[in-house]
Amino acid sequence: MIQCTPDHWHTKINVEALRAGKDVYGEKPLTLTIDEGKLLCKTVAETKRVFQTGSRQRSDGRFQTAVELVRNGRIGKLTALHIAVPFFTTKGGPYPPEEVPKEIDWDLYQGQAPLAPFSSHRINAVWRWWYDYAGGIVTDWGNHHVDIAQWGLNQEHSGPVSVEARALFPNEGKADCYNTPDRFFSRMTYADGFEVLYSAAINERLVYGAVDKHVETTAEQLDWMFGKDCPEEVRDNNRNGIMFIGEQGRVFVNRGGIYGKPVEELKENPLPEDAWRAPHRAPLDAKEESTGFHMENFFDCVRTRKEPVASAAVEHRTITACHLTNISLRLGGRQLQWDPVKEEIVGDSEAKAMQSRKQREPYTIS
Repeated sequence: MIQCTPDHWHTKINVEALRAGKDVYGEKPLTLTIDEGKLLCKTVAETKRVFQTGSRQRSDGRFQTAVELVRNGRIGKLTALHIAVPFFTTKGGPYPPEEVPKEIDWDLYQGQAPLAPFSSHRINAVWRWWYDYAGGIVTDWGNHHVDIAQWGLNQEHSGPVSVEARALFPNEGKADCYNTPDRFFSRMTYADGFEVLYSAAINERLVYGAVDKHVETTAEQLDWMFGKDCPEEVRDNNRNGIMFIGEQGRVFVNRGGIYGKPVEELKENPLPEDAWRAPHRAPLDAKEESTGFHMENFFDCVRTRKEPVASAAVEHRTITACHLTNISLRLGGRQLQWDPVKEEIVGDSEAKAMQSRKQREPYTIS
């Protein structure tokens, strides 16, 4: 089964399909909440079905090469890691109620989400910009780029131990407006003290869906969001992607390509035969979209019953880091302590309650 819906429907459809004996290719972001991810992973294990997440960068030779170079020490000891997604404006609204088109079952569309008046600005591409249905750019692109970063860190089965994030909401919490942020900065710290900096690239301004123009970011806002000690290359970034920085070099990768001296040296100095390799290896110079190759891996695993490259277990850990970022920034920048073994926020009952959301009957997930 191939599932392709807004985020708030992902888990219910996926869980019920797995329990019905279906193998599933599920769209990213994997889940709407952390606790949904825990339930999904439990269901995959119980049903022994194949589950592939549509995080297609795992089946892209450029991203695979970046991870291989890092994990095989070609940039030396990792000293810094920066993740950037584009600055997709979410400026828009307020949007007045509209008559529900006859072809839309508005109650069903809303599913577990709270009831709201119909608006054409709550469907199609822009459902991403409402917390009722999604997690904004933090989870939408985060499921792609954070995934590659944790893979390079060899943390794809674990995650950060603390997260602290701040964001700018262009509509300032006004009713009937898009309510996800478009600019944010997150510090994710792992058990060994290593810090990953995750943010929106302030100067890569893109538009997705029916939105207004980008909002200017003041110097004061930048200081508040990024803090005084954030590297200038992160504050002033103008391109999305993942930057791995080591004691002996750098590797930068995004959908446009892979760059850095270690990449240039591969032709003359390839990785040895016994090097760690990404599974389901794709050609480095492939110019086509990686979706087909990623789907091929899913069908191969349906036949062989092997674990796919973007399993629920791995992608749950990826999206958990993104969900923690959203929880922190929604709480005004509060630092969260996360136990990656117990999979729970520690010492903060308000934040811990945000690992799940209240669900509307009859669309609850269990």
